[in-house]
Amino acid sequence: MSAQIEAQELAAIANKPALARLPTYLKLSGPGWLQGAMTLGGGSAITSLTLGAVYGYDLLWVQPLAMIIGCIMLFALSHQTLSTGEKPYRAMKSHISPTLAFLWAFAAIASSIIWGFSHYPLSAGMIEEVVSVATGADLASREGAARETWLFLFAILTWCVCAYTAWNYGRGGRPVKVFETAIKWLSTGIILAFLWVVVYASIQGKVDWSAVFAGFIPGRLPTDLAGVTTVMAALGTAVGINMTFIYGYTLLERGWGREHRELARYDIVMGLVLPYILVTTLIAIAAAGALHGSGMDIQGKLSPAKAALMFTDAGIDPITGRLIFAIGILGMAVGSLVMHMLCCGAVAAELFKLEPHSRAYRLCLLLPTPAVLGVFLWSTMGAYVILPTSAISGFLLPIAYLGWLLLNNRKDFMGEDRPQGGRAWLFNAAMAVCILTVLSSVVFSTSVAMGWM
Repeated sequence: MSAQIEAQELAAIANKPALARLPTYLKLSGPGWLQGAMTLGGGSAITSLTLGAVYGYDLLWVQPLAMIIGCIMLFALSHQTLSTGEKPYRAMKSHISPTLAFLWAFAAIASSIIWGFSHYPLSAGMIEEVVSVATGADLASREGAARETWLFLFAILTWCVCAYTAWNYGRGGRPVKVFETAIKWLSTGIILAFLWVVVYASIQGKVDWSAVFAGFIPGRLPTDLAGVTTVMAALGTAVGINMTFIYGYTLLERGWGREHRELARYDIVMGLVLPYILVTTLIAIAAAGALHGSGMDIQGKLSPAKAALMFTDAGIDPITGRLIFAIGILGMAVGSLVMHMLCCGAVAAELFKLEPHSRAYRLCLLLPTPAVLGVFLWSTMGAYVILPTSAISGFLLPIAYLGWLLLNNRKDFMGEDRPQGGRAWLFNAAMAVCILTVLSSVVFSTSVAMGWM
């Protein structure tokens, strides 16, 4: 469907009540779902598992709050991009700082490549889990080169799926819409997978629903250093720096313009905010019900594969605790890996002035390919790259947010679309709070990691 036809549909429903507009908004939505696919990766899964397994239901409020902060900033970016039609990197370079724009792009591409080294081993491990439960073959019991060979083959299979998807998305037009529709179904499937795990755990009497509802009210904060670091990291990374870069380009890829500004806000809520809150909450609830109070030292040591086995040990049947759970984690990892490729393509196109959808652009989509070696390297290289990558991305994220705040108030950039009056005060105050919260979280987390605190 062309952007012009979409604009006509939006104009036709503009005066209808919000609920009456929702079906059309859902049908036309897309870029927000891509953001959801990108953030629902291995980091979100492990953070959710840790929050639930270690702290029970007490910290269920943390990740929804983190996502609301990111949502406000993406609202601002969508308003700027759709009002001006200017690509975000060029806007940052022309109106704020060429150096900041380059650092933003560099951090986006570096994080997309490096975090792939953790996502391919995660994907391979989850495929191994699915094969083991479905066929009865105990692949995990193999040792040394035999098991690494299987994991590498599974990683290659994952790469083939992701590369094919990203390559065809790069053609523009109908493949863009097809991919976004596939992401909607993938996100829905992920939600249903974890909902299945929680419902089964609830039937088994392993979920305290009164404690669940109480957990959404900010109250108890962990007092141990590891717990505070986990909370601060969740607040600072729900929306990663590579997400902030690719988002504006997915909006423009769809041909969206001024007429799509309200749709973009609904799209972010439906495609990013709600799936993120549902998935992370369901994982945390399942972990809290089955693993909290187990007496095991799992702070910072809980991988999805280990959690799946612990679910089974806690009395959840293998189909639910291992197979369904593994499929959900696999879907999260694959969606994130595809978006990593698209982010690399968008960054390379800006830095090297590549024509959209050209062969050179599509080859740049494959920049994260070496990350398949993560099945061999991540256990050793992770310790060397996690800290610098997290630190650089973490510190640049609030700086990029500050750039958006400044852009939102520039008359020479926004023109008549610059927020004014009470709306400007409200928006600026919300963005300032977001910037201070994220900046505080990354400063604290990095200080702890560096041993300064």
